[in-house]
Amino acid sequence: MSIFAISSRAQEQAPDASPATLDTAVQQVVLGIISFTHWPQPRTPVHLCAVGNTRFSLDGIDKLASPSGPAVATQRASANDPTLGTACDALYIGRLSDAERRQVDANRAGHPVLTIAESDSTCTLGAMFCLTTDKNRVAFDMNLDSVARSGVRVSPKVLELARKRSTP
Repeated sequence: MSIFAISSRAQEQAPDASPATLDTAVQQVVLGIISFTHWPQPRTPVHLCAVGNTRFSLDGIDKLASPSGPAVATQRASANDPTLGTACDALYIGRLSDAERRQVDANRAGHPVLTIAESDSTCTLGAMFCLTTDKNRVAFDMNLDSVARSGVRVSPKVLELARKRSTP
């Protein structure tokens, strides 16, 4: 299996960005990715489920959504929830054990689900997008193999999200 990842600088922050500032930056990147994703059937709202021990909060992400973008409803979900593939249009994946990751993969198999991980630095564990952060920025890698197998279509314009927020 070949993995092709694209890494881009996606959001510049102040040198000592607070956790709340990084939460907001992560939420903006997640919303940007969602806005470039198309499901076989339109989703209104897009159900974004947080799974695992997440470092960043999605609380308030619905307030950041632009009027022209998709509405987003968030909820927490369990890795062993058999309805992940039907109840969630997008998964925001935090830290999971290997067994929990396998369970999430099994529960979403065969369903069109966008996956964004915050704890997959190599972006090889099956998520479509993998966030990386440091005190100054939020970036993402894109696993094209996972995108191709996902059942959703991601516009190539998602790369503009990275370019638009990059700094030279």
